[in-house]
Order: sequence, then structure tokens, then C-alpha cells
Amino acid sequence: MSCPIILRANGLIIGVDEAGRGPLAGPVVAAAVVLGAGAPDGLADSKVLSARRRAVLDPLIRATCRWGIGLVDAEEIDRINIFAATMQAMTMAVAALVGADDEVAVVLIDGNMTPHGRHPDWRWPARAIVGGDASEPAISAASIVAKQHRDAIMHAAAQQWPMYGWDRNAGYGTREHLAALQRHGPCPLHRRSFRPVAESLRT
Repeated sequence: MSCPIILRANGLIIGVDEAGRGPLAGPVVAAAVVLGAGAPDGLADSKVLSARRRAVLDPLIRATCRWGIGLVDAEEIDRINIFAATMQAMTMAVAALVGADDEVAVVLIDGNMTPHGRHPDWRWPARAIVGGDASEPAISAASIVAKQHRDAIMHAAAQQWPMYGWDRNAGYGTREHLAALQRHGPCPLHRRSFRPVAESLRT
């Protein structure tokens, strides 16, 4: 892990990451986190952590840090496209965290683009960092919170639509999910603008 950015400025340093850009079903979820003094050790990109480790870290982050969640559902993803939905979820997450009296020094965002100029409600200084979920602890924390939040949604949805295996694949296009999509067709949580779902509607 590279050294995190240290800013000599007043205001919040917020880390932002998203989960769920690629799945065929379910929402895209973004989390925004400001690390607290008691933030847990061992923060890392959620994708390299075991499910057990994420389950330990997520409540610790929520208990010791400031955080916000933004969620855009499948219907809205179909309406505005997944990129715009991701920018919207990130904007919602930061807005949920920042209070009226807060000053924001910078929002650090995993990836190569920020919502600045890409969403009308974005109003904070931002910096995109490729691989930021591995190098910036605040972004790492956000990646964990976003993934755990989205996984919980998909696990709950699997109780209503068990045939798609969302408790195992979180809505991604696994062989199991694609076979179920062909057999049963899509449900209301599927993203109809995504090709495999659109193709299942034509069969």
C-alpha cells in the first residue's frame, strides 16, 4: 500500500467508492467515509478481503467513522445509464455525510473520474485516484461499507427471488445467474438495459 495523501487544510477528507457497476441486477451503491480516530486497522480494497473480514470491519467502520450511503436502483440505472447512476450514487453518498456547517477539504474517489461536472448536485472539491481503494484508507473503508451494504440488499432480495442465486453471485452474470435468467426471465430488480437481460426478454 502506498502512503495515503495528507492534506494540510481545514475541512473533511472524504473517501468514496462504489459497488455494483457490473451486475445484471440490483442497485449501484456508493459509500462516503471520513475516518475517525478509532477507525479499525487493516483497511484494504474490499475485493481483496475475505467475506469474513469485511463482515468484521464494516460495523467497526460504521461505529468509529462518519459515513453516508447513496443508492440508485435498477429502474433508474436503465433510465440514465450505469455511468450516470454511479455519479449520482456518489453524489448522494457525500450529501448524506456532509452537514450544512461542514467544510470539505477534498473528496478522494476511487477510479479515474469524479462527479465534478458530471452531476448537477456535485459541489465539493474532488480528486480521482486510480487504485485508490488500495492506497487510501478512507476509500478502502468506503469500498467495504458500499460492498457490505449492497451484498445485504442482494441477500435479502434472494429470499424473494431465490432462483437467481443472488446470495452467491450478488447479481453478477455468473453461469448460474445467466441460466436462471434464460429459464425464468428477468424480475423487477434486473437491469433491462444490460445486454444479457435485454436478450432474455427477446427469447
